[in-house]
Amino acid sequence: MTSLHERLRALSPAALKGMRRGVEKESLRVLPDGSLALTPHPAALGSPLTHPHITTDFSESQLELITGVHGGVQSCLAELTQVHQFVYRVLRDVGDEMLWVASMPCNLPVDETIPIGRYGSSNVGHAKSVYRMGLAHRYGRRMQTISGIHYNWSIPGVGNDGYFALIRNFRRHSFLLLYLFGASPAVCSSFVAGRQHELQPLRGHTLYLPHATSLRMGRLGYQSDAQARLAVSYNDLESYAASLQDALTHPYPTYEMIGVRNPGGEYNQLATTLLQIENEFYGTIRPKRVILPGERPLHALRERGVEYVEVRCMDLDAFEPVGIGTQTMRFLDVFLLHCLLSESPPDTPDEIAALARNQNRTAMRGREPGLRLERGIDEVPLRDWGMQLLDECEPIAAAIDAAQGGAEHRDALRAARHAFADADAVPSARVLETMTNDYDGSYVRFVRTLSELTKTALLALPFPPDVQARFVSLAQQSLEKQKAIEAADTVPFEVYRKRYLSSERLGL
Repeated sequence: MTSLHERLRALSPAALKGMRRGVEKESLRVLPDGSLALTPHPAALGSPLTHPHITTDFSESQLELITGVHGGVQSCLAELTQVHQFVYRVLRDVGDEMLWVASMPCNLPVDETIPIGRYGSSNVGHAKSVYRMGLAHRYGRRMQTISGIHYNWSIPGVGNDGYFALIRNFRRHSFLLLYLFGASPAVCSSFVAGRQHELQPLRGHTLYLPHATSLRMGRLGYQSDAQARLAVSYNDLESYAASLQDALTHPYPTYEMIGVRNPGGEYNQLATTLLQIENEFYGTIRPKRVILPGERPLHALRERGVEYVEVRCMDLDAFEPVGIGTQTMRFLDVFLLHCLLSESPPDTPDEIAALARNQNRTAMRGREPGLRLERGIDEVPLRDWGMQLLDECEPIAAAIDAAQGGAEHRDALRAARHAFADADAVPSARVLETMTNDYDGSYVRFVRTLSELTKTALLALPFPPDVQARFVSLAQQSLEKQKAIEAADTVPFEVYRKRYLSSERLGL
């Protein structure tokens, strides 16, 4: 059995230089008073169906900004910044909207008035909207307005078994990321209106938990009682695919009661199965592969293997202009390499259940002094376990710096150590302190002010005419692509839906 150090020594400098990453960042469009903008997706941004960098997530009011694949952290952040700059310019020109810079949503209207994303009249566009209608029926629209950062990562020479070993360790150790980077300890009361919750009142319309790190990743966030029954195994591609196949092909009684269509013939959801499509499965990390047009993600994985992993547990950092900074990205590179190189025993149903409890405990109480997490048959202090992992990351950070030059990865690790030495240094604590001291405990006032400052700062950055012209051209091209897709449809939507959802399309 080889050790982490031996595996690290076996990695070539070329592999360490060959790490690739990309970012997907969600943000709500809001009005100056901190309420949700109910306007359609601005046409000047292009088509959310086909634009490579600007789309929508669940809601018509929820932008998703996407970078390409980058060999360097700095270039990735630079592209994400440029996409933001263009978006802010369009929002300035079409009205008085801005992007909400926190993960937990703004002041929300009643659930049924939150607009679902629209993608045109094509079958594929209609399917996207129907899928979101299904999410609304299953989980409520408010939950879907939570926003976050997805970090896509790969390294050369890693196959399916390596990526699944990484994923198992990531799930074991992701509490570290929730503690270090969780930034959602409070929420506007409109988010939980009519729901049971364990939050405490702070002031006015603000609810919080005093030691929370990430309400987004706790029971109030992207959680599902139905999906909690899914004990998806990450021991290999076959077991993972089999778990999803079952959830994608077997009807679920609660969703059968909703039905595919309502009595008027309008679509309620794409299917009555536990998962409508693969993307509905909520996880802190996913194995991913770029898919071909019309291809099912599960088929792509089975056919061509894992290409990269998608980290999904990162909150928006309201203190960073685009929601994430270079130091956080470099820490993620170190952490993911640690997950890849460490011994990764198979998971078990008992461990999967314990990891879910650890996630919730860290999300809701992560900064609580003396908090303990389950590890095997024991419980260990979160702080001790976290410091052990950071110690193990030291040679990895040094190796990346040696291959790439500089000391940035060791600096990122040093900052993480400081956060374990001083719990007040993490973003969740900073959010509560700033909100309480400077904004009279008002979540909406706090995030609204930071959103305005971020808008002003990004609009003030240089934005060369050629970059503006390129984004205008991309928007126009995306609208033309959408029209071409709509013109190419040859079958009714119901035929398209049944074909797309057929089990044969999942591959075996």
